[in-house]
Amino acid sequence: MKAIQFDRFGTTAELHLADIEIPQPGPGQVRVEVRAAGVNALDGKIRSGQMSGAITTSLPSTPGFEVAGIVDAVGPDVNDIVVGDEVFGWSDTGSYAEYALAGNSAVAIKPADLSWEQAVALPIAGATAERVLDLLEVAAGETVLLHGASGAVGTIAIQLATARGARVIATAGPANQDYITSLGAVATEYGEGLVDRVKALAPYGVDAVFDLAGRGALDDSIALRGGTERIATIADFRARELGIPFVSGPTPRSPKRLRELARDAAAGTLVTTVNTYPLEQAAAAQDTSDAGHSRGKLALTID
Repeated sequence: MKAIQFDRFGTTAELHLADIEIPQPGPGQVRVEVRAAGVNALDGKIRSGQMSGAITTSLPSTPGFEVAGIVDAVGPDVNDIVVGDEVFGWSDTGSYAEYALAGNSAVAIKPADLSWEQAVALPIAGATAERVLDLLEVAAGETVLLHGASGAVGTIAIQLATARGARVIATAGPANQDYITSLGAVATEYGEGLVDRVKALAPYGVDAVFDLAGRGALDDSIALRGGTERIATIADFRARELGIPFVSGPTPRSPKRLRELARDAAAGTLVTTVNTYPLEQAAAAQDTSDAGHSRGKLALTID
């Protein structure tokens, strides 16, 4: 089968198309004929070697944690998924490939009226957004500030926070102000003068801060909160030295929650924005991801 691989750590120039063996499902696994694979910031961090101290990566390696496609084989002890089912979720093997393996408890059936690209935008972004909002205990009537909210996680986080009854102030670049507003947030630009802009928008203060950007926003967050309480980041490695939670590691894998998010996305009540690249252009997709200014989700498509 065709797959994207890298043989050593480095830039996206290390990514190349390879012919490798089709994986065989083991107990509790299904094999998915991939239609779409999610591209995440972590993919680039692993490829570059930045995460080599935290994540063991055997080389050559195929990137990708999210998959959407058609089940074409099932392993032993799989009872609730059959060949031909259209599924999406988390992959056990790299998803930048024509076939990938997934645990049967890590995928959900895709609604018929949800596209492959929309489906693959949900697992990591949805789980990460919900995990951090739960950690911050965001509730109705509160004001939450999201830094760098125009990406995949921010797109979902804005909508989940507003669904809880919170008021969301979200930062993004000039080109994404209208996008942020369309999702239900009060938009403002990041950068110099942010503290004053947020104070003008929230004169009674912000109750919680979710940093998705990792671009030096934690100091401003502390100033706005008057301390480090109820601030969390998924992107700024300075967090620990500042006494702020750095949310990392595997996200909760709940097929039930995936089905709920997919139902809302199919109904149009949960907006997903997806930018697609063919599998062969995985390097270009990761370049966009590494730059950190993409709108919504990045995904690879496979015919």
